[in-house]
Order: sequence, then C-alpha cells, then structure tokens
Amino acid sequence: MSPSAPRHAIHQLYSARLARATRPYRARGAGVDRCSACMLVRHFCVCDYRAARQTHAAFMLLMYDDEVLKPSNTGRLIADCVADTYAFIWSRTHPDPDMLALLSRSAFQPYVVFPAQYTTPTRMTSPARLHDNAKRPLFIIIDGTWREAKKIFRKSPWLDHFPVLSIEPQALSRYRVRDAHGENQLATAEVAAEVLAVNQERKAAEYLNQWFDVFRERYLAGKRQQHLAEDNALTRLLDVQTLAKNVDT
Repeated sequence: MSPSAPRHAIHQLYSARLARATRPYRARGAGVDRCSACMLVRHFCVCDYRAARQTHAAFMLLMYDDEVLKPSNTGRLIADCVADTYAFIWSRTHPDPDMLALLSRSAFQPYVVFPAQYTTPTRMTSPARLHDNAKRPLFIIIDGTWREAKKIFRKSPWLDHFPVLSIEPQALSRYRVRDAHGENQLATAEVAAEVLAVNQERKAAEYLNQWFDVFRERYLAGKRQQHLAEDNALTRLLDVQTLAKNVDT
C-alpha cells in the first residue's frame, strides 16, 4: 500500500481481524502476492488512485466474521470511495459497543439495506421518503454470503427498530468473481452505488461503479494471469476525472 494512501475503516478492521486469528486464513489464491490494502495482485495495485469523496450519505458495513479477509470482498470499495464509511464484524451475542454508539448518534438516521421479502411492509421505506428526514442517512449494508447475510438480518435485534430500504437492481450484476445466489443479486459495492443513486448522489454513485469496474477487471486479470488492455477500466476512469477537472476550470 502506498504511504500516501490513508487507511480507512476496512483496512483497520482487516488488521484487527488478522491480529485475533488463531490460524492463517486460507482463502482461494492464498499463495498469491497481493497488496494487503486493495487485495489485488501486487502489480495491479490501485492504492495510489484511491480517493474517497464526501457524501451526504454515510455507510456502515456489518460484516460476517471472515468476510473482511477475503480478497474478493467488494465492501472495501465503498470505503475507498465514500469518506464516511464505518465497518464492524458482526456478533450475535456481543455487538460491538462502538457500532451501537454509532447507531444511536443523533446526527444519523440508520436504514438497513435488505430485500423487502425478508421483512414486514410496515418496516419498509421508499427512496422518496429518504429526504423527509433532516438527519443524514446511515445506510447499513450486511456483507457476507447470501446465507450469512440472512442470518445477520434475522439475528440482530439491535437492527429491528430501523426502517428497511430495498433496492431494485436496474441491471444484472457485473460481478463475475463469486457465484451469486441469483442473477439479480448484486455485489456489495454495486448495492452501495444503487443506494447512492436513490439518495440522489449520482456523481458519487457513478464514481463507485467505475471504481468497482477497476477492481473487478484487475482482480480477474490477476486470477487468470492476463494482461490488461491499454484501454482498461482504470485509464477510462482517469480520463473521466481529467475531463471533469478541465470542465470545472
């Protein structure tokens, strides 16, 4: 990781999780030389290009125990792109006190992002109602496999009194790194981009989507030992950023 790239919530959680591990975590491709921050194969590292944006929305990632250790995890991309991103490892019996304190902060209105079919209609909220509240939205995204996510949603009583926001994907997932439960199941970063869009923060949503494409392309290239094309997702992102700067000036 570049010294110029500051650590964010996911990096800190990753270090803490490694520190309490009783044995090495053996993810797929564990023998690959990866950057410990972006988790990409070392020569595809993108840490020098990471730049978090200030947004009205904040995010809280509630992660299953070993999810933060997985190189394929896309939750870290949210923290890469959104400055106010918090992350905690889930515990059914001992919820993190800092997490509970965050959820009770008067500046935030928490929303649990989860499919509508798993909750009651009275608990649901709509994108149109997000702006009825003067508080900043704190979007809680559960990060794990689909089976783990459902377990966390069912067995987290401290989330039960928060409204639920259900995202209807506008397109199929672009993620091809993991097997999805269904075609309409998005990667964690894709969900966050959809949330930003419904919160009317479209520039931030577009940036997160572009950063997701950078990660996905480079992760797969490293996995398959392929070279990147000259016109790749990172060069396109940098071209867009350069154009935006020129327009602003």
